[in-house]
Amino acid sequence: MPELPEVETVRRELNQMIKGQTITAIDVRYPKIVVNPIAQFKQLLIGQELVDVGRRAKYLLFHFGDDLTMISHLRMEGKYQVRDNLQDFDKHVHVIFTLSDGRYLGYRDVRKFGRMEVVPRTAELTTKGIAKLGPEPLTPAYTYETLADGLQRKKKNIKTVLLDQQVVSGLGNIYVDEVLWQAQINPEEPANNLTTAQLTALYSAINDTIQAAIAAGGTTIRSYVDAAGNQGQFQLQLRAYKQDGKPCQRCGTTIEKIKVGGRGTHFCPHCQKLN
Repeated sequence: MPELPEVETVRRELNQMIKGQTITAIDVRYPKIVVNPIAQFKQLLIGQELVDVGRRAKYLLFHFGDDLTMISHLRMEGKYQVRDNLQDFDKHVHVIFTLSDGRYLGYRDVRKFGRMEVVPRTAELTTKGIAKLGPEPLTPAYTYETLADGLQRKKKNIKTVLLDQQVVSGLGNIYVDEVLWQAQINPEEPANNLTTAQLTALYSAINDTIQAAIAAGGTTIRSYVDAAGNQGQFQLQLRAYKQDGKPCQRCGTTIEKIKVGGRGTHFCPHCQKLN
């Protein structure tokens, strides 16, 4: 699933490639991806200029004229492609926007889990899914205090809490494993049982990991590419996720893989001991 660094990379690419274009036609080939009634979706967007592409956590926010926002959640494998010819899209491209310069913006999603919805700009941050999101890393709203206060109210294990997006948003399975490794916190540790030193380390690890991943263009494990078709490079820097069977880069102990909250979880049993 694309996480914050991947979605941010896609956002930047789309702004470079299609910002300022006007939507002249829309072909919806798989209607369930669009939350609005299809006729309304087309009526709202055709003729609109794309002002810019924003982001909230893992959601892309396409800002159009008339104060409209198309909220796009990529879910597991959604991705955007810009092409010169319709023939360049395969059967997994389910929504195609024709642009005013003659190019096409296609939404490709093998699993068809992604969703897009047009809402008034004023409602974009209060829609279902976005309204309950916690602060994002690398923003003024994400502070040590907000992280510590949020975790103190959670009795579940820290891995599950970081994945649920309410205390801090944008982290998925890859980056939670990475930040917990960096902060030397066991993924099964109750969130409200972290020490002050662990909270301090976790706060910094989240910012540092997300910043490094954005700089690397995200992480490509299986299918992620950005809007220009480029793979991310952060997979070359992974120290926990998918490193099971390899020596820990900090102490040399073999990285293990377990299930935590039903999710595959990678950690060092020596560096990341339960309190």
